[in-house]
Amino acid sequence: MSTYFQPQKYPATEFASTGATDEALPVVVVGAGPVGMGVALGLAQRGIPVTVLEAADQVSFGSRAICISRHSLEVAARLGFGPELEKIVLPWVGGRSFYRDEQVLHFEMAHGDHDVRGPMVNVSQSEIEQIMTDTLLAHPLITFHWSSSVAGVLRSDEDVTLDVDTAFGARRLRARWVVAADGGRSRMRELAGIRLQGNSYQGNYVIADIHWESTLPAERMVWFDPPSNPGSTIIMHQQPRDIWRIDYQLDSADDAELETQEDRIRDRITRHLDWLENDVPWTLEWHGFYRAHALALDDFTHGRILFAGDAAHLVPIFGVRGLNSGMEDAETLAWTLAAVVHGTADKSLLRAYSAERRAAWQQNVDNAGKSTLIMSPGSHGYRTTRDAVLALATTRPEFGHLINPRQSSATHAHLSPLTWPVAEGTTGVLPGDPMEDRRVRVVTADGSVESSLNRVRGTGFALFGVGVDAAGARMIAAHASALAMALSPESVRAVVVPAPGAAVAAAADLTVLDDPDGALAQALGASAGECFVIRPDGLVLCRVRDLSLLGDVRDHLKTATAPALGVVPTHTETTATPDELLRENVWMGLSEALDQAGESDREGFLTRLALLLGSQSGRREFEEALAAASHVSGKVSSGTPRHSHADA
Repeated sequence: MSTYFQPQKYPATEFASTGATDEALPVVVVGAGPVGMGVALGLAQRGIPVTVLEAADQVSFGSRAICISRHSLEVAARLGFGPELEKIVLPWVGGRSFYRDEQVLHFEMAHGDHDVRGPMVNVSQSEIEQIMTDTLLAHPLITFHWSSSVAGVLRSDEDVTLDVDTAFGARRLRARWVVAADGGRSRMRELAGIRLQGNSYQGNYVIADIHWESTLPAERMVWFDPPSNPGSTIIMHQQPRDIWRIDYQLDSADDAELETQEDRIRDRITRHLDWLENDVPWTLEWHGFYRAHALALDDFTHGRILFAGDAAHLVPIFGVRGLNSGMEDAETLAWTLAAVVHGTADKSLLRAYSAERRAAWQQNVDNAGKSTLIMSPGSHGYRTTRDAVLALATTRPEFGHLINPRQSSATHAHLSPLTWPVAEGTTGVLPGDPMEDRRVRVVTADGSVESSLNRVRGTGFALFGVGVDAAGARMIAAHASALAMALSPESVRAVVVPAPGAAVAAAADLTVLDDPDGALAQALGASAGECFVIRPDGLVLCRVRDLSLLGDVRDHLKTATAPALGVVPTHTETTATPDELLRENVWMGLSEALDQAGESDREGFLTRLALLLGSQSGRREFEEALAAASHVSGKVSSGTPRHSHADA
């Protein structure tokens, strides 16, 4: 019996138009996907009434986005639906890739004993949306209108008027602010007369969910050119309750309309499962279709209309950055818009939101773009080098890292106008970096108890002092209290790790953590007496050694500025070794050069390149390279690939 999630339907909502003499609604959110609902929850959490418009009569149907990062789970916890979500997810930590039937990569995402959550979980977007919907419907400050689609927009300096089509006729709502979170085919974007800019990649993928009681492990499995579907690429992910997501690439010559018919999808999946020696019945539950895009608006703020999620940007799906980056959008927009609505910050804070999140889109594109060039190479050069990398990786595992999907991780805001500079040479967690959740021990009257940094710092700002004495702790608590008054109703908490031997007592306005071996301070790269200011979305706003500077935080937030002294916080955003970076540069450089070579001169170009490189190496090294390349060539071109799927 199928366990596939079936969302419930909701009756169309009847509501009155905003009258000419009525006050404008504080905020209207258009689109009840994860991003729109995330913004609504974040605003309501800060005391702002929100009206949500959704054109459909249910949450989305089908898995859509399924891979949820550790950071997104932290966002869910702060927005209030994390505990329910974490009850139903399926954790995983890595995956394997195969060329034909030989393993060419086995990867694990970073995780350690200090982590509160694993690096990634799987669950369908439909189920996430249902949990979020239940949370929204129970919130007294959120009004939800189903079957309500926006048909027109009229903007002024003071408000936005929305013409809304409903089952009960046309309605008109006037709002001070409108959040457009209505997806990749955004009607709000169309009505505002703006377009996404960027690139779309070649390569079409069919996606399908099946109910299949398999014993394969919960990991990301990818087959390039598998014997079951030669020339294609197949991705498999397990979801909760024996639901499996299968993505496969169509050939450029395939008729997409024909290949998305159910009988053709069943045939493709059957061939692959038969090759895996499957004897377990399965059922096709849902299917869809996608292409990879790297598109974004130039600016996410357009007067009083603010764009977020897929309405603001699209990223290639490889590395699962779409929903995860959208949840970051939602949390950042919620606290910045709330500050503007409450009058504790200028509108310039929303321009900072736009600058940050567009820069985050670029970070995602830079990483996902490399994955896309492996998964769906769009040119002769990249297709040739991709196939060569795969073939080499069967005997030279050092090339396997080029196939790594570069799974989604939290983005940074180093270049944000909000982010404070640091002293040159500062290391560790820098301003603009995400402050990851960690296991910590909280000092109480009865001893220390286990908790997490995310839990103790709360949903607002936090002043987090490390290695402080009693006077420093009192000073941090006083600054936190003053900042809370200035930013009300945004919460501000004071958290400290005492210096060794310092007598610092916990209090109502001060949380004290126990770090006897200094592991927490070391992980942060903190010096004694230093204080980190953490934003509501988990990013570090600043880190200061002179605690008196904490008094400047409020003024800089209000005007969306940062002090001018110091250097822009930055560090190398890769864990790649020098050899891995070299191979990546060679791969991309060779691909570009092949694309620039004339079609009739490609073999000549490669021969000249080999002669030049060979003359710069020793005879032994060159002969070894010739032998390795010849061995791979013979292996790939001869014989029928043996099955190694039992190892999958």
